[in-house]
Amino acid sequence: PRRRGARGGVPWAMSVTGKRGVGIPIILLHDAEGSIVTIELRNGDLYRGYLDEAEDNMNCVLKDATRVAADGRASQVPLVFIRGSQVVFVVFTEMLKNAPMFKRIKVWRKYKGHPPQNMGAAVGPRGQAAAIMRKAQQRAATLGR
Repeated sequence: PRRRGARGGVPWAMSVTGKRGVGIPIILLHDAEGSIVTIELRNGDLYRGYLDEAEDNMNCVLKDATRVAADGRASQVPLVFIRGSQVVFVVFTEMLKNAPMFKRIKVWRKYKGHPPQNMGAAVGPRGQAAAIMRKAQQRAATLGR
């Protein structure tokens, strides 16, 4: 039996991003952790560096970043925290076109929003929780556990 949506008449369907309200841009931002990104801020500054950590509110931590001020002056910044409310846009690398999120979109389109159980639907933690778990697994692998 299909469940009805919150407004009644429309049957419930799994969204591309799962049941939670985390959107595609936020999932893509988390998938970009560990790669090089360019972030433009509201004041016109550009930061380009390794995205070490990202939160669901778009707060970001960049390592080994280059800051280009609005007037064109460039400087090196070893570590920078960027407040999500100041982000205008983020430029991702080409490798993210193979991000896991896009595989979910293909399955979602194939089954018209109703994929079979555990196929293409987001299973387990997503967003910041998934990023924290992934980093913990990487640390454990590095320590040789």
